[in-house]
Amino acid sequence: MSPFPTVAAFEAALDSLSQPDMAAREAATARQGQLTKPPRSLGRLEDIAIFLAGWQGVERPRITNGRAVIFAGNHGVVARGVSAFPAAVTAQMVANFAAGGAAINALAAAAGLALSVVPLDLDRPTADFTTAPAMSEAECLAALSAGAEAVGDADLLVLGEMGIGNTTPAAALAAASFGGTPALWVGPGTGVDADGLSRKAQVVTDGLERHRPHLTSPFEILRRLGGREIAAMAGAVLAARLKRIPVVLDGFIGTAAVAPLATANPDITAHCLAGHCSAEPGHTLLLARLGLEPILSLNMRLGEASGAAVAVAVIRSALAAHDGMATFAEAGVSGA
Repeated sequence: MSPFPTVAAFEAALDSLSQPDMAAREAATARQGQLTKPPRSLGRLEDIAIFLAGWQGVERPRITNGRAVIFAGNHGVVARGVSAFPAAVTAQMVANFAAGGAAINALAAAAGLALSVVPLDLDRPTADFTTAPAMSEAECLAALSAGAEAVGDADLLVLGEMGIGNTTPAAALAAASFGGTPALWVGPGTGVDADGLSRKAQVVTDGLERHRPHLTSPFEILRRLGGREIAAMAGAVLAARLKRIPVVLDGFIGTAAVAPLATANPDITAHCLAGHCSAEPGHTLLLARLGLEPILSLNMRLGEASGAAVAVAVIRSALAAHDGMATFAEAGVSGA
């Protein structure tokens, strides 16, 4: 059976989020206090280890089944001139992923992550959301379910996307979820010039004006303004939460996928780490609205889960220190 067969099922899942194991968090916090270092001297690495302990439900968490999943989809709004690349590049890049030639192939391997790619009806782009809802109800539910089904039994889930033109729906989702002018949220994406940036802002304005009376729920925001790969990431985040699997978000688009869910339940990001802050201007603002602090800031804006994959090296370092260091008692070192 589909994970989200109806809108009511999706909304019920969003209303019944699992919570971390507080006993495991407390045990991990106590362990951090016993390790041979001054308190808080490893800074954010300590927080990351405790975060993983709570969601994995163990004092000494590990990543033995880390997985990166890339969802791919095409967008009808590309016809409005919002991208520097043609829509055909989406399928071409999916082929590149399969051949092992993309950045995420190299970065996932370096991070010790299994990689899977889920193309979603690439020959059937979403509708241009300035003239109609991007997806029908059935199409959006199918995309949400495809995301949920891709989660599997990972113990750390890294999410990414591929979809030419998808920074435009991402900006529309951010604006619909958190307000602000379209100009606040749009950015260069694949590298559009000033005219392209102006077109993007106008497209987002047109989409918001057309759908505003209906943007009253996470589902309607996603289906009217989003895309299949964006809805799939939202479904994956929600399914991972129900399974208490920690998630590493990537850039602006992946983070925007969570924004509509946060309008109904702001706690949706409690099991998420922001892998990095991308160079897309709206990402910094979006992370702040969701209460997420990025692990890295490397001026990246590729997508494909590339920044999140690089951040996994930091997460692994946090767990290595947490698990591998001796306590003061074990080392025979005097404590403070």
